[in-house]
Amino acid sequence: MKFKVTKSKLLEGLQAVQNVVNVRNTLPILSNVLISADKNKLLLTTTDLDILIKCEIEADVAKSGSTTLPAKRLASIIKELSDEEIDFDVDDKNMAQIKSGSAQFKIYGLSEDEFPPVAKPESKYAYSMEQKDFKDMLKKTHYAASTDETRFILNGVLMCFKAGKLTIVATDGRRLAFAEREVEFPKDAETEIILPSKAVNELLHTLADEGKLKIHAKENRIMFEYGNMLLVSKLIEGTYPNFRQVIPTQCEEKVTVEREGLMSAVRRVSLLAKDRSTAVKFTFGKNKLTVSLTSQDVGEAKESLPIKYAGKEISIAFNPDFVIDPLRTLTDDEINFELVDELSPGVIKTDVPFLYVIMPMRIS
Repeated sequence: MKFKVTKSKLLEGLQAVQNVVNVRNTLPILSNVLISADKNKLLLTTTDLDILIKCEIEADVAKSGSTTLPAKRLASIIKELSDEEIDFDVDDKNMAQIKSGSAQFKIYGLSEDEFPPVAKPESKYAYSMEQKDFKDMLKKTHYAASTDETRFILNGVLMCFKAGKLTIVATDGRRLAFAEREVEFPKDAETEIILPSKAVNELLHTLADEGKLKIHAKENRIMFEYGNMLLVSKLIEGTYPNFRQVIPTQCEEKVTVEREGLMSAVRRVSLLAKDRSTAVKFTFGKNKLTVSLTSQDVGEAKESLPIKYAGKEISIAFNPDFVIDPLRTLTDDEINFELVDELSPGVIKTDVPFLYVIMPMRIS
């Protein structure tokens, strides 16, 4: 195999696929990137057996072929090269000679025959939407997924294709994030699938702000095609909890708050938190919200900000991180808090189809 490629294109491709690689893997081949050269393009592929990610880049191919090279080490070398043009020459023993300007490297690889094949789902229907829309839905929900491995069914996001809409939901049992968007698909393509958090993170890393996305799902696998990328992932098997019964149907009080101001106030007040279990108290009064925290052996913090509210006074405590997480991903200037009382879940809503349910904390 012999080809020329620019540093910028190769580095961009390697950075798109290398996150899947775990250098401490028991199988050495899983630390490598599969490089296939043919018809003036390179295909870069990595896998950890749960996820496969592939990126296509332009190259000047003099001799077609394939090999696998250590992904992280190759990316480190390419990053440090000073010349833009790079020459690769790989012999039949998978030794790669890399030349760029006055720099020369020899790297030993492994045969492509050792690289594990990953089956692609052959679904009869592909869901289609804009990359930026899907990326936005993942951004607004993924942080609420559980990281507790004993609750594996919650270690990802639910993707529900029903009634002409895609609904994405994530929950860890203490909060729930929900985003929805209209998507065209036939009635017989309705389905529910659970996408693992690792695949979500790779999509957030590689999805663009323009261009189409195609999604193919069948049985226990899902495939995403977008731009010059392809990602195949296993799905989490099982039944997701009925998230709709968690969403409060009752709303006693509605409060409108400036998003950036609220986020900044909560962040400042929570600087005195001793640990992640420390609650921040929110006191909603007439046109004023007071955010406060009392931390034993540390001190107290309090900050007030203007709000649009004329109802009864309500004091309710929340985990500060759980309040900041959705505010960080939203773009609206104002958000709405919907409240019942100090013991019932609070709901954050915006003008777009998004809502966030957060359970209150008890404070002495």
